This record gives sequence, structure tokens and C-alpha cells, in this order.
Amino acid sequence: MSLASPFPLWCYRVLISVSCQRYTSVPGSPYNISTDNKGVLKAVLHGAYSFNNQTNDAFLFKPSAIEKAERQLVKGFKYILEVDLSRTVCLKKRHKEADLANCKFQPDGLLQQTFHCDFEVWTMPWLRFMKTTYFVCSPSD
Repeated sequence: MSLASPFPLWCYRVLISVSCQRYTSVPGSPYNISTDNKGVLKAVLHGAYSFNNQTNDAFLFKPSAIEKAERQLVKGFKYILEVDLSRTVCLKKRHKEADLANCKFQPDGLLQQTFHCDFEVWTMPWLRFMKTTYFVCSPSD
């Protein structure tokens, strides 16, 4: 006695092919996200604040470009970012970090400087929690 399949063999091949093409990323793995995403912009700003708190520079730095953004679903979201931070005209001791949006970049000259940074920022928005878990920056040429 043989068991007859309700579907022809070619139908199974199509179903397998479609399901394999539909899910190309592994659940829980990082995936690309728009650099204009609201969560990305908040994470980039948080990374810039972390950078400013760690440097001995007299001036504040702020994001000048977001090169790449990925998001990973963990216990919350982890943003994996490539960002350029450039020196502003705002002195650290005279401005609060909340004023960073109002700081203009240094004009061309000796004080102009940009760093290329890799950040990882972990957030749990429902708890209003955000933490920069990793960052490495190097001067851009």
C-alpha cells in the first residue's frame, strides 16, 4: 500500500523554494536599517554623547554622517552603527549635551577634525534605557 500525496512533487519544490527565498536572514541576526530611522538617530546621538564624555577635547563632536546602520533584536534593540563625528565650535564647558543640535561644525582650518566611529548602542525603549556598549573611533584622513 502506498501513500499518495495530495500535492504533486513539483508543488513541494516550489513551496520550499519560496520559503527559502523569503527568509534570508536568521532570526536574531543584525539586519540593515535606514540611516534616517528614528531609533537609529537616537542611538547615533547617544553614541556621540558617549564619545564626548570619553574625550579630553575642549570642543564637542556631533554626527556629520551615518555611513551604515544595522539593528538586532535582542532583549530590546542593539544598533550597530558606522558614524563620522566632527568637531563643533561649541566648547564642552559652556554647552550641555542637549544643545548639541545647535552647535555648528568647525570651519575649514586647523581645528577641523573628524573621527570615523563604530558604535553599538543597546536600547529598551519601554524602560527608557539606552547604553553605548561598544565604540571605537579613529581619526579620518
